[in-house]
Amino acid sequence: MTPSSAGSGTGEAGAAAAAVPVPGAVPMPVASGWAGIVRADLADDVAEVGPWLLNKLLVRGARAARIVEVEGYRGAEDPASHAYRGPTDRNRTMFGRPGLLYVYFTYGMHWCANVVCGADGAARAVLLRAARPVAGLAEMQVARPAARTARDLCNGPAKLCQAFGITRDLDGADLVTGDRQVWLADDGTPPPARPRCGPRIGVAAAADLPLRWWVDGDEHVSRTRPPAASERAKGRRRTPTGAGG
Repeated sequence: MTPSSAGSGTGEAGAAAAAVPVPGAVPMPVASGWAGIVRADLADDVAEVGPWLLNKLLVRGARAARIVEVEGYRGAEDPASHAYRGPTDRNRTMFGRPGLLYVYFTYGMHWCANVVCGADGAARAVLLRAARPVAGLAEMQVARPAARTARDLCNGPAKLCQAFGITRDLDGADLVTGDRQVWLADDGTPPPARPRCGPRIGVAAAADLPLRWWVDGDEHVSRTRPPAASERAKGRRRTPTGAGG
């Protein structure tokens, strides 16, 4: 994939302070050292886009976090994907252009967020599983009062959405243009040269596909425990995950 342009690589604290958008302004201020991403970088399969998204920044207002864990879902080719059986009112965003934010509700209580990728209509997407907060931690804490430490703010797909205030209202937002003041940014930190890779978490179908990637050793990667024997026997899923993209 073609690397997107990056800024001067300023420190996270300084860049974060400068990155707070001004109403009506372009949402990726040049002075921050952060650049927006290029849509073409997302117009590829999840096996390329997923690892590439690691270390990119999710930004909303004063809040920003570095993506450290993702999962890929391959539309009609993937029985674990919401798009496996075609478009519905719920998953229609997945069939849009790369760079859209697909938000869905799960377990009757959690929101999860995905980055649409691949060709327009391909219904491929990457679930944002975990991120390292770099700015706006106070706002995230207000949104997630149950979080005891900064590590607990975004170390899971539902937690990440809570910390950023992401709900169905943001479904279809354009993460490239920032049309709803939520976007993806690049501060020059490259993806890991050797990201960890393994099966997706909490899916029953196509469970062995190695479509989950994460930054090795990062403490903000989501933590899951194996299901109890009774849960395995019943095929229950423990954590809110993709079945998304």
